[in-house]
Amino acid sequence: MPDHPTRAPIDFVSGAWWGSNPHDDLTWMRANAPVYWDGSVWGISRYADIKTISKDPATWSNAQGIRPDAGPMPMMIDMDDPEHLQRRKLVNKGFTPKRVRAREDEIRAVCDGIIDRVIEKGECDFVWDIAAPLPLIMIGNDLGVEPEDRDQLLEWSDALLCALTGDPQHLERATEAFGGWTEYAGRVIADRTANPRDDLMSVLCHAEVDGDRLDLGELTFESLLILIGGDETTRHVISGGGWQVLNDRDQWNRLVADPSLLTTGIEEMLRWVTPIKNMARVATRDVEIGGQVVEEGQKVLLLYPSANRDETVFEEPFRFDIGRTPNEHVAFGFGTHFCLGNSLARLELRVMFEQLLARMPDMELADRAEPAYRAANFVSGYESMPVRFTPGAPVG
Repeated sequence: MPDHPTRAPIDFVSGAWWGSNPHDDLTWMRANAPVYWDGSVWGISRYADIKTISKDPATWSNAQGIRPDAGPMPMMIDMDDPEHLQRRKLVNKGFTPKRVRAREDEIRAVCDGIIDRVIEKGECDFVWDIAAPLPLIMIGNDLGVEPEDRDQLLEWSDALLCALTGDPQHLERATEAFGGWTEYAGRVIADRTANPRDDLMSVLCHAEVDGDRLDLGELTFESLLILIGGDETTRHVISGGGWQVLNDRDQWNRLVADPSLLTTGIEEMLRWVTPIKNMARVATRDVEIGGQVVEEGQKVLLLYPSANRDETVFEEPFRFDIGRTPNEHVAFGFGTHFCLGNSLARLELRVMFEQLLARMPDMELADRAEPAYRAANFVSGYESMPVRFTPGAPVG
């Protein structure tokens, strides 16, 4: 394996490494060791290599788990075709373009309700009062979670996401969360199977492709994937993107004056934040990539934040620009496992910022120091971000 004695070792499963600023190391990797062995997994840092791997699932398998230090779970993200494609077709019934577009009024009402709870105060924590509630409420509505149970849903989501980092200290809490979700989801699935409503869980319960339908276990795991895949990710893009435009007052003011810039601005927030930090693949044969031979059975880790700052793809990649175009980022992954919920996430982001710009145009950071990150090796983002604004009146 390659050795880099002049460079401090990198540990790709270290929450502390991801929770700090890994971009210095990632920039060095792209230039000097684009396929880097950390002692247990190969880190893939260049945009082109990540796309090459993502387009070749026959060589780079998902079926042995998306985490570098944990095995697979029975959900479509841990499957290869044809099993993955069949499962994806069924789950996609809940994410059709028509169904997503039809939710804009619902999302706008949720955003206004979130803003209503703080607008009279003139200050709030942007992360917990603005960014966190939106995806939690939307996912709760999707999965049939009663409003009074949303705090429990957040606790389960956090516990299960922590478990995906492979840290054994989170195992007991995650096991309890999985049991709680399984019991809760089972009741909702039984109800929606017998009495369908206008929600995602009902669509999934009744989805059919070529005579195939999701059974109870499949429904439980795929709804769990929707929960842990959509909660913190959207929250972190709202908060991370919000900090960038508020920290650069010119960009915030440009958005206030012309909200249509959100079309490109949201894509830049996604590129900049890249909420899913990495995904693992397993080599099905000995294969050369980036000047290194990856042996059959070894795992590689696709380092999406590195790809999204690749100097060969993005001009001035360390400059945040709401008008950046083109912007072919990989924040939603690439290839057969491209995120199914990307359209819904984009819609939630756009509507939330539209409402913030319209109702809190003079919002500003209460502290100009960049907020602290949560230390996590899979999904991480700001933990707190105080803001202030001129108090206003609720609309609800």
